Amino acid sequence: MNNTAFLTGTKKLFQYYKGLGDKAIAQLNDEQVSWRPNEASNSIALIVHHLSGNMLSRFTDFLTSDGEKPWRDREAEFEVGYKDKAELLAAWEKGWNQLFLTIDSLTEADLDRIIYIRNEGQSVMDALQRQLAHYPHHVGQIVYIAKMLKGDDWKWLSIPKGGSQGYNQDKFAQEKTIRHFTDKA
Repeated sequence: MNNTAFLTGTKKLFQYYKGLGDKAIAQLNDEQVSWRPNEASNSIALIVHHLSGNMLSRFTDFLTSDGEKPWRDREAEFEVGYKDKAELLAAWEKGWNQLFLTIDSLTEADLDRIIYIRNEGQSVMDALQRQLAHYPHHVGQIVYIAKMLKGDDWKWLSIPKGGSQGYNQDKFAQEKTIRHFTDKA
């Protein structure tokens, strides 16, 4: 795989996970995005605050400054949510937009460059993979909380429960294909 394919595939994977989060959050109201099962747990609003803060910190001046910006207050990300879902969505979009702008600005040659996060050097490729492991973890939490809150009203984001056999029959009725992570998701 070449570096252009890596950048294309990485962006598509981030878009896929953002899309899962978008679809889960869209099913909830203002009260639900702030719900949490107990004081030790995070609400979707707190998770979004953390993700947005992380994305803005990591991907602002990505190649030229440490990814942990002095203006970031990580602790507050887990304490202060948003006044409503609209404010949450604005922060969600702002973080993802910064990430996508940065990925779009990268070239093949940039992938071997060293950037720093908390004074720890790593290649751009490694930093992207690090975030590609981090963000889907939190998107999974968002999906899980949303699914709990919606119960029987949950709109499935993938194969619905009980739908595997039909889905597989459909897939196996088609010609075999090879899918690369750089293909259209």
